[in-house]
Amino acid sequence: MNEPIVSLKVPRSQRLKSATHQTHDALDKRIMAADIFASKEHFAGFLRVQYRFHRDIEHLYADAALAALVPALGERARLLKIANDLSDLGQRVPGSTAPPATLGQDIWRSLGWLYVAEGSNLGGAVLFKMARDQLGLHRGFGAGHLAGHPEGAARHWRQFTHALDSIVMDDMQEQQLIEGACHAFVTVRGYVESELPQVADARA
Repeated sequence: MNEPIVSLKVPRSQRLKSATHQTHDALDKRIMAADIFASKEHFAGFLRVQYRFHRDIEHLYADAALAALVPALGERARLLKIANDLSDLGQRVPGSTAPPATLGQDIWRSLGWLYVAEGSNLGGAVLFKMARDQLGLHRGFGAGHLAGHPEGAARHWRQFTHALDSIVMDDMQEQQLIEGACHAFVTVRGYVESELPQVADARA
């Protein structure tokens, strides 16, 4: 016998996905417009975007309040892996004098940023295969941060969304969650515009 349906309400993670879909989709299309697998130099630009984004959220992985809500939070950090991927390709990490974009924000907006990070980790499985097949990169060289969790990226994502769906929050707090995720996507878009010229622009 199938498990009984206990609620027809759309899970919070699905509501968040719907609320950010347009911004997320535009970002994905803009990244692919840069043809990041055309060469290792193009891919290094993508790594710099990733590094700048994960530098913004690195401190969140050590936040005790967030750790109480998200399972194995500290294990989810990927900044060091991205730094090593850049080093493999002979690239330095991007410098910055600006404070992290997430500094001082509330826990709900922080969760929105983590949602974006965890979602990119899930999507990274596809990018990992492309980096491997087109550039010869792998877990031990150049694409370690895309390799996914040993238990599987999908399972790791389900653990995160289950936790997100289980947190008790009111409508205002959920709106802050959405705002945090949108802010994260917009911030990454800014990094993309800085680090990844579109192929048409580069050939002009």
